[in-house]
Amino acid sequence: MKSYAGLALLILVLSLSSGALAAEDKKPSLRDDKTEGVEELGKDLRSWLGRWWEYFGGTTSPEQKPVISMMLRNREKLGLSGDQVTKLEQLRGDFEKESIRNDADIRVAEIDLTNLLQAQNGDLAKIEAKIREIERLRADLRIARVRTVEKAKALLTTEQKRKMQDLILDQPFSRFQSWSER
Repeated sequence: MKSYAGLALLILVLSLSSGALAAEDKKPSLRDDKTEGVEELGKDLRSWLGRWWEYFGGTTSPEQKPVISMMLRNREKLGLSGDQVTKLEQLRGDFEKESIRNDADIRVAEIDLTNLLQAQNGDLAKIEAKIREIERLRADLRIARVRTVEKAKALLTTEQKRKMQDLILDQPFSRFQSWSER
């Protein structure tokens, strides 16, 4: 696990540093549209690496951990019933759909923001509104994730919650708070 984390960190550092070096060594003959393509590729790579890092246990905020997936992976240890498994899978599927839609909305808004920023006479009010829209979308997704996890936790019995708490605390690199502290 540590080797994967080290590899991800190395790739991230290299991608960030290569972008900085490319900006310093920029030649006048280099076309801007090629540079923009490379920058977009870098953004996508950093986004993908971030999601990869989170999935494999990188340090993130507690509400971003895949708690429902952990519950489902440990269904035998938790003693989940067939009905609980079905409901958890439904919650996870619904959230995944919402997350995909939200991510698409954020990407479109980011494109709009880029266009606003590249305009000759940037309209500061529109730029500010677009940034606020993007951050609202990110906050909405975070809130939806917390609500989904809370719904999942509500499906568990007291004993299952205790077992889940133990599983979470046993995870390497775990930064979860106790469920009772949240």
